[in-house]
Amino acid sequence: MDKVQKALESIGLSSGFLNWQTLLQALILLVVCLILIKILMRIVDRMLGRSRIEKTMHTFIRSCVKYLLLFIAVLLVASMMGVNITSLIALFSIFGLAVSLAVQGVLSNLAGGIMVLLTKPFKLGDYVLIGDTEGTIKQIGLTHTQINTLDNKLVFVPNGEVSAGKVTNFTAEEKRMVELTFTASYDAPIDGVYRALRELMDQIPGYLKEPPPRINVFSYGSSSIEYLFRGWVKTPDYWDVYFQTLDQVKRVFDSRGIEMTYDHINVHMIGGNEQ
Repeated sequence: MDKVQKALESIGLSSGFLNWQTLLQALILLVVCLILIKILMRIVDRMLGRSRIEKTMHTFIRSCVKYLLLFIAVLLVASMMGVNITSLIALFSIFGLAVSLAVQGVLSNLAGGIMVLLTKPFKLGDYVLIGDTEGTIKQIGLTHTQINTLDNKLVFVPNGEVSAGKVTNFTAEEKRMVELTFTASYDAPIDGVYRALRELMDQIPGYLKEPPPRINVFSYGSSSIEYLFRGWVKTPDYWDVYFQTLDQVKRVFDSRGIEMTYDHINVHMIGGNEQ
């Protein structure tokens, strides 16, 4: 019996560990702790339901609180049974370090997911560009963000890359600018090109009056003048207006006799006198 007690003491257990009365008290304490944990988790659920925290975070927060309460319950029960709490915490720390080193990639994505949910650079349904992936946000998870591309591919982007990289959200604002450049011949009067482009903008109902549109000479090329065309639209109308503008600009230029030039080379032949 003395050898058993010495062995228990070597791992931080007292002789009271073998006392049935102590075991019964520890069992009662465990049951009480589990009941309290159940009550506290219901309170946490109610608080999360009333909060403005992203719903995707609810499961993570709930799990963290539950495991924390269970850890405290284990420490209380172990202390009643005579376990050295300091040694137990040190053991958990070593185990936690080993696990974190083994799954550091997953933890990086998990931390990234928490940052994404807290900072909210996008929401479900937003059209974004993350790295070289462009598409609509379909789901925001704790470790991955799902993006549905234009050609209907489902791409899983690790949240570690999302939080550390550049995110462009095309639908975050109510308005977007349609910006295009058009070329016209040097023979076409600048004012005439301005009037043609304003007519084009008036023909397409998606362009907004405020902020006012802008049409300017952008550059003088080797064989044409380049004009910068800028107009504001509501974000949902962006692509419809964009393609309508490209579709109708040549028709408007043709109706006004404005030539849309392209790169070409003029060759002048010089003939000699025949002998």
